[in-house]
Amino acid sequence: MTVFITQELRGRDVTDATEFGDLEILTTSKNQTSYSTQPTIRKLNSSLYKFSDEDYLLLSGDPVAIALAAAIAAKYNRGRFKMLKWDRLENKYFPL
Repeated sequence: MTVFITQELRGRDVTDATEFGDLEILTTSKNQTSYSTQPTIRKLNSSLYKFSDEDYLLLSGDPVAIALAAAIAAKYNRGRFKMLKWDRLENKYFPL
């Protein structure tokens, strides 16, 4: 089980997400996805090619990176993906 974090968020603690799997950051906080999508698409394809029903996306950062990661994860998993949503009232992640 892996939790794929769409973009690194400096200063934000996401260790609570380890309850759902090992954490893997897909793009760095310095990555400007919207200015150059092809390198990001290549990176996401190489990172998400084994995405399965066991894995999650933690959607964070650049909306372009989020959209690309969701589309690519779904491509490799028969049109499906799961994600984690942070609930600030409960202070924990919920799977969706």
